[in-house]
Amino acid sequence: MNEQRRTRVSKYLALHLRHQPESLGLTLEPGGWVPVDLLLTAASAHGFPISHAELTEVVAKCGKKRYAYDPSGTKIRANQGHSTDVELDLPPTPPPAELYHGTATRFADVIRTEGLKKMARHHVHLSADVATAVAVGTRHGRPLVFGVDAASMSRDGFTFYRSANGVWLVDAVPPQYLREAPPA
Repeated sequence: MNEQRRTRVSKYLALHLRHQPESLGLTLEPGGWVPVDLLLTAASAHGFPISHAELTEVVAKCGKKRYAYDPSGTKIRANQGHSTDVELDLPPTPPPAELYHGTATRFADVIRTEGLKKMARHHVHLSADVATAVAVGTRHGRPLVFGVDAASMSRDGFTFYRSANGVWLVDAVPPQYLREAPPA
């Protein structure tokens, strides 16, 4: 499969495993799982056939590891980033002392005032390193990275989760836990 097809399949999966499963007639199971055969049948019925080999390649080669198979290989899910109602069943996980959030500079003033909010998603997404946060911020414009005092947040009762692909998740980050981080 060429890169263009892999990107199209990945975006299709993001739409239907994170945001609009019902548009394919799918219902996310607890943990966000969908039977692979059901997904492939639904995609084909809606005019976007995906082979099992293509699906496996997208899961394996997606640099951000957005998707995962269950241990049996019969179910698939998006690891995080859902806007649809789903419980990912991630265990609370103690965070490292500091995490990072990449955004565009145009959002800096509101973040400094209001902190980080999950908006239409289930959680705020945080990175374990500045380089990843810069890459995320670049997708939205000129990047700006905020350091997050995760150790203090954890001590103050905030609950963190870590998705299968290493993205850290939290419900919100109030402004007092943020500082602008120098670029990597």
